[in-house]
Amino acid sequence: MSEHTRRRIAVIGGGRSDEHDVSLASAAAAVRAVRANGHEVLALTVGRDGRWHGTGREALPTADAVRHLTRCDVALPLLHGVDGEDGAVAGLLTMLGVPFVGSPVRAGALAMDKWVTKLLAEAAGITTAPAVLVRPGDDVGEPPLDLPLVVKPTTGGSSNGVTRVAAAYAYGGAVETARAAGGDVLVESFVTGREVDIALFRDRDGLLRAGATLEIGVAADGVFDRDRKYDGTAAFTLPARVSPAEHAAVDRAARVLYAALGCSGVARFDFFVTAAGIVLNEVNTTPGFTEQSQVPRMYAAVGLPYEDLVAELVDAALAGWAVAEP
Repeated sequence: MSEHTRRRIAVIGGGRSDEHDVSLASAAAAVRAVRANGHEVLALTVGRDGRWHGTGREALPTADAVRHLTRCDVALPLLHGVDGEDGAVAGLLTMLGVPFVGSPVRAGALAMDKWVTKLLAEAAGITTAPAVLVRPGDDVGEPPLDLPLVVKPTTGGSSNGVTRVAAAYAYGGAVETARAAGGDVLVESFVTGREVDIALFRDRDGLLRAGATLEIGVAADGVFDRDRKYDGTAAFTLPARVSPAEHAAVDRAARVLYAALGCSGVARFDFFVTAAGIVLNEVNTTPGFTEQSQVPRMYAAVGLPYEDLVAELVDAALAGWAVAEP
């Protein structure tokens, strides 16, 4: 297809995770961009109960949702969190033979598990914070690392279930908070540094393209929590205030991880820049995607506005699918 061909594009939002509302906002923004680019939109929503709904919010039997998807040229799934970003929706679309924007099953599953991401990053020579994994049923006694700590679920996003622990008595409660938002719990040493993020996507010509680095101004406790992510009070600096050497280190580490995880589409890589070097925080293979979200801001800062970014991602998905097909 040429870039001027009118396409039928499915945009999928919602989902069963605790990021349902964030996903709806991402999907609504993408729908506007797809329409502005002159394409037909099939807007599908996965309810909190896992049921599918159509453009008019009418309930759809799963078989009907599948039939609609298979009539589309390409899908843009924006299901953040578990049962979406973790490879679930990528697996569904792959089985249906529908080209899609975003990472395949392996990359989504690996990046979604913060413990596994740490193991892979360390094996690739990328520093992460010292950490301990606490599984369901494990005894929760004294903090396993020196304070302060950050306690969070190994899966999920939007800072759900994340607690900074500065006193030993608060550790047990923090673990329970994390368990309520996920299953396994990651206990990490608190990293003192500036959070600097970078995003990458591979375009239709195979070029890996980076957005501007973005620095997040955090609260006094050093935690970028859910409220500050979405209430408009977060301070973003683009490009991040980093030296050429720090920028090069962040860019290189992100490219190594993009390849090692097997990412496709756009992915965001979050780092801490410290006096001793860069430290990986996490990887997001389906990051927030409204016009005001971090990733679109990163690309707008290098001359790729939101509607053009959506068009590039769709074209790249179709080109990549054509290469992969026999």
